[in-house]
Amino acid sequence: MASIMTNTAALTALQSLNATQNSLATTQSRISTGYRVSQASDNAAYWSIATTMRSDNQAMSTVSDSLGLGASKVDTAYTGMSSAITTINSIQQKLTASYGQTDASKEKTQVEIKALQDQLKAYADGATFSGTNMLSVSTASGTAADVKVVSAFNRSATGAVSISTIDVNVESIKLYDAGAAPTAKGILDTDRLGATGAAVTTASAPTLGAAAAATDTYSVAGLAIFSGTTAASDSQISQMMTVVDAALKDMTTAATKLGAAKSSIDLQKTFTSSLMDSIDRGVGQLVDADMNKESTRLQALQVQQQLGVQALSIANGSSQSILSLFRG
Repeated sequence: MASIMTNTAALTALQSLNATQNSLATTQSRISTGYRVSQASDNAAYWSIATTMRSDNQAMSTVSDSLGLGASKVDTAYTGMSSAITTINSIQQKLTASYGQTDASKEKTQVEIKALQDQLKAYADGATFSGTNMLSVSTASGTAADVKVVSAFNRSATGAVSISTIDVNVESIKLYDAGAAPTAKGILDTDRLGATGAAVTTASAPTLGAAAAATDTYSVAGLAIFSGTTAASDSQISQMMTVVDAALKDMTTAATKLGAAKSSIDLQKTFTSSLMDSIDRGVGQLVDADMNKESTRLQALQVQQQLGVQALSIANGSSQSILSLFRG
């Protein structure tokens, strides 16, 4: 049936052309943005997953920065501890050299020991990074707070988020504690029994120049082989050497803990970087456009568009043939 009111062929050609143009617009959008899912209407599930994972990756980027900051704090403390170990070895050498010396020689050696003690305090006070000092603290009461380094941003299967940390136990590595009532002083300013080197909470000051007593206590920060006009006896110097050796062992253990913490932070930083790359790849698999596929599809759609325009033109022209029915 030929009708001048309804051109079925033209309607069909128009619908086909509109569909082609919509597909062409979608393909051009994918090519221009690089995404096949750039908004929720493209694929709500994939868009939601990608948005969440991108948010997690941004949080992990902050974690990576925190790990870098934490590594610097630990490295600073380790540098101070390493320098302090070298200095306390020098104190041990001075004590060894003073054993059996005359009082006059001990007086001169005491000047050197005092300079080394001041240097130890300077190392501890200077080991500060971004306001954090693990070697020289001031605990009002109780124990020194741990230094917490944010190491991971976690999301559970239910969507709940949590933070993991690498903790550095400052209480076990501090060299000095200037607080009023800490549970324990630092490695260098705590009192130790001269007989064993064990740390004690109650000091028992020795009588300089007398024979060493089993209850005599010393601290590395405050020991002296000469005071006023009196020199320490050789037995007292022997006890001082025991105290310094015990402190050196504690410092070596503390340096080991700092080294282990630094290693853990470095490993976690490497893992976080790899995890971020893995998430980026996963998100890309969900939402990135295949440019090879889209470029081929673009060319095909452009040809379809041209054919659709041509078909619509032919369909519109078919109405003109009805006029020939009324010509004489």
